[in-house]
Amino acid sequence: MSMNVFEKSPVRLLEKALGGGLGRGKFGVVLSRTGVGKTGFLIGLAVDNLLQGRKVLHISTRETVEHVRAYYDQLLQAMAEQLGLDNMMERQLEVERGRHILVYNPETFTLDKLRQSVRFLRDDADFRPDMVILDGTPRFEYSEDWEIKGVCDLAREMDAEIWTGSNLHREGQELDDRGVPREVAWHEENIDVILSLQPESEHTRVLILKEHDSEQPASVHLELDPETRTLRWR
Repeated sequence: MSMNVFEKSPVRLLEKALGGGLGRGKFGVVLSRTGVGKTGFLIGLAVDNLLQGRKVLHISTRETVEHVRAYYDQLLQAMAEQLGLDNMMERQLEVERGRHILVYNPETFTLDKLRQSVRFLRDDADFRPDMVILDGTPRFEYSEDWEIKGVCDLAREMDAEIWTGSNLHREGQELDDRGVPREVAWHEENIDVILSLQPESEHTRVLILKEHDSEQPASVHLELDPETRTLRWR
């Protein structure tokens, strides 16, 4: 991605509002109702990283490898049109070479299994991710402190940023005055960034509910396109 195109990406505005982005060794959570676009949002961040030559590890406990790969292809195509990218075959190869997808059964997935996979990728495949997407795990409503701390420890050990998502508007769910579910806020000392995707009439707003140690998170003029799931200026 050329510097001019790179600077045009709406992801730059999000990074600026987050004081430079999530950051290596940090843990971020994206909140939204089911179906609003958490996975698409996270894959969009991943594709942006991949086009900059970084490496991404995508972990899913919900989808097949084929489905995840197709989602990356869809987001790459949408971002290419948005940013005017050319040489699409080269871009596709760039994304595929820098990305590794691992799919686990949600009933048997553990943090230890993830650690083993990360160790194997590092030692046997020389793959060291800069970003990790956890799609479907952890499930905050069932997670204990040691599990969330384990994810944060892994982020630091890998020197990678880790993103995950959590659902809003489940039955009986309690929110704090910012709109953060109690089960997520309970673990907040281990979470560096919290974003919320809020659907409105023709778009989905991106809100920053927690930005590292800032007492007043920035307001960011970004929205998620409901059709392509790409970030755009608002």
